[in-house]
Amino acid sequence: MAHILSPSSPGTPSGAPTRAAEAASDGSLDGFPGPSPAEAPGVPEVPSVPLDAPGVPGPAGGTAPPTDPAPPVPRGGGGPVPLPGTVPAELADELVAIRRDLHMHPELGNHEIRTTGVVRERLEREGLTPRVLPGGTGLICDIIPVPEGGPGGTRGARSRRSRPMLALRADLDALPIPDTKSVPYRSTIPGRAHACGHDVHTTIVLGAGIVLARLARRGLLPHPVRLLFQPAEEVLPGGAQDALEAGVLDGVGRILAVHCDPRVETGRIGLRTGPITSACDRLEISLSGPGGHTARPHLTTDLVTAAARLVTDVPALLARRVDTRAGLALTWGRLQTGHAPNVIPQIAELSGTIRCLDIDAWREAPDLVHAAVDEVAGLHRAKSELRYVRGVPPVVNEPGSAALLGEAMAARCGAGSVEPTEQSLGGEDFSWYLEHVPGAMARLGVRPPGEAGAVPRDIHQGDFDVDENAITVGVELFTAAVMLDAEER
Repeated sequence: MAHILSPSSPGTPSGAPTRAAEAASDGSLDGFPGPSPAEAPGVPEVPSVPLDAPGVPGPAGGTAPPTDPAPPVPRGGGGPVPLPGTVPAELADELVAIRRDLHMHPELGNHEIRTTGVVRERLEREGLTPRVLPGGTGLICDIIPVPEGGPGGTRGARSRRSRPMLALRADLDALPIPDTKSVPYRSTIPGRAHACGHDVHTTIVLGAGIVLARLARRGLLPHPVRLLFQPAEEVLPGGAQDALEAGVLDGVGRILAVHCDPRVETGRIGLRTGPITSACDRLEISLSGPGGHTARPHLTTDLVTAAARLVTDVPALLARRVDTRAGLALTWGRLQTGHAPNVIPQIAELSGTIRCLDIDAWREAPDLVHAAVDEVAGLHRAKSELRYVRGVPPVVNEPGSAALLGEAMAARCGAGSVEPTEQSLGGEDFSWYLEHVPGAMARLGVRPPGEAGAVPRDIHQGDFDVDENAITVGVELFTAAVMLDAEER
């Protein structure tokens, strides 16, 4: 069972509060090995070449993101301030090629060795020093401002280097489902697919790192940035907890992320303050009894009936024991029992998920579920064993961080590019980071413009795909957020 941390509610009061910690200016982090040669055999170098070069597939369908110049962003009553950090065409092409390479080679949680190698090699080519996490997959990479005029620099430049870092987080892992698309970059590994957009998230943070490293060399990076490539988001309770234990937030003052949303058009993001996802836990139940002949169910324990009543009655009991506004929902995904039509089985197994909109109700859920299962099983004289696997709390967007993402998107694509979004019942282990530092997650539009009336290819389905122009949108969203987060927090 995952350790449950008490929630923090970091606010963003008016004015500029003093930063609580200082990041080491040399980018060191205890517990991580220094750079060493890539450890994953077969990790290719993805060259920066046009997509119409020999051997590189052509671009996916979809139109380009808005090309109008970004609107001026007033800062402190002054004139408009241009935002560096746009993506040049050759880098945009390279990022699409990298995303397709990752899409063709999906790896499951805690096995993202090749993916880690691809990211590491590209960051090293940019002159950065990525560090692989202790588990062997996933990595972090710090980008530190380079003072104009050399390492000594000015007092102001040295101050920029010592500010808390802004972290940009991506998840690396794929899903154990087949890729059913007919595209040149379809998964080459049977039964595995990037059906949740993690290949896109990884490419976006990688691209942001490349752009920010180039800005740093020009003396334009306002404060240190940490790139966090996290493994095992799809494995409850999520790879975020292992990353936290490794110290990935040491020196970090804020963390940002995006998640692909096929309901939102490319060039737009969905955003909200407060909870944007739900808590998600896993439930596994085993029922047992003596079994017997179907001609004499009264002499034994009818496990088929007991399991069926468990499926319907436990959710009904929970609905009357939890405030309906908490949105607690138990949904079953598996029920297995019996092998013959005239034999009452001795074992029945059920599994499903518990999802909850409210963090307080989520904390009470294990005891409530245990009680409901025991009551229903007892009515049918069945013995029950329950394994309640803690997953993740809701992602609760901190107001200041959500506002930063909104301002950054508006600066790049205009005020109309930010739309409100609802709290979903999906779970995301990004929530664990927000128990420690303020942060926010935005829903990144990946639906090609002009397909508003079409049925979206939803995440966690074998035909899921994205408009690859969203990669550039995501990179420029993050680089704008870094530039706009230059003031003291």
